[in-house]
Amino acid sequence: MNFEIPDGLGDMLRDFTVAVLRERPRDLNDFAVDYFTKSRDSRKAKKIPMYIIVDDDTDAGEPDCDNFKPRTQKQNKFGRRHSVSAERYNPEDDSDDDGEQRIIHPKTDEQRERLLEAVCGILLFKSLEHEQMQEVIDAMFETRVDPGEHVIEQGDDGDNFYVIDKGIFDVTVKTEQGLTRIHRFEDKGSFGELALMYNMPRSATVTALTHGTLWAMDRTSFRRIILKSAFKKRQRYEKLLQNVHLLESLDNYERMNLADALVSRYYDDGQTIIVEGDVADGMYFVEQGNTRVTITKAGKEVEVSRLSPGEYFGEMALVENKPRSATVYSIGKVKVAFLERDSFERLLGPCLDIMKRKISKYEKSS
Repeated sequence: MNFEIPDGLGDMLRDFTVAVLRERPRDLNDFAVDYFTKSRDSRKAKKIPMYIIVDDDTDAGEPDCDNFKPRTQKQNKFGRRHSVSAERYNPEDDSDDDGEQRIIHPKTDEQRERLLEAVCGILLFKSLEHEQMQEVIDAMFETRVDPGEHVIEQGDDGDNFYVIDKGIFDVTVKTEQGLTRIHRFEDKGSFGELALMYNMPRSATVTALTHGTLWAMDRTSFRRIILKSAFKKRQRYEKLLQNVHLLESLDNYERMNLADALVSRYYDDGQTIIVEGDVADGMYFVEQGNTRVTITKAGKEVEVSRLSPGEYFGEMALVENKPRSATVYSIGKVKVAFLERDSFERLLGPCLDIMKRKISKYEKSS
């Protein structure tokens, strides 16, 4: 029997976990039924890279990569810690000033560059701010593996999350019919997050086929950085979206999904954010700072408006499926929340009529 992890499973479970941590429902079963029913009715399945396939890792507490000592093939590289699956983490209860020190593993400049290159394309880290990405890099430690070594083993408790620097790794599961390979990583990818996020035993075994190098992060750092950042990002964007008149027709669930889809972008003074005539890739909500909007009239660029926090732009080209009708520049340092085209079409259906009416009024007055 062959087992394949469906596309979108990791993304779906992550979103559900964040929703549970935020809402803290009394009846988890009823909440799950309601959540996934709304999810089915309101959005398309997301696609995620194959590297979010395997569940979590199993490594021990806080290994010292400088003093790492190879073990025999029968041993896992890190001692296995037991009974960790009972731990729970609620980002809402985790204050920023709790006095707990960040774990920092020293690295050379060359190591930091390699690690940044390895993690920059991973979906889990996509929404992290610059400071949070630096925390990720600080918290990860380098470890080397030999051919035949089990990095994580099915059924074990999960202690670490792994990012592949180089090497080939097979992902296998034990079934009644025997051992089945479900995926192969080659010099890129990550694994081990599911056991850490959902307090599950490892659901698969990951074995090195070649000499390889991995970057690992302990479960405490992983949960504090990844889960807490997702929670704080949603809180911040929900607050921003509550003040956008356009989105009044969205219910709380729809607004929550929209907040999860937003990505921060930063611009220095005078930078061009969108250009008149370009193909539209998404819309923008002004989070911090101000912008100025210009259009071309009689061959000259004319300023037509300025936008402040809580206002938005870029939706006209998406609604009408036309090129950008204006150019937008930053005034001073600007932070915007960007919503890509696919997410716009999936999440803002209830607002399209309002947008069309607004565009119609704008065209009549211009």
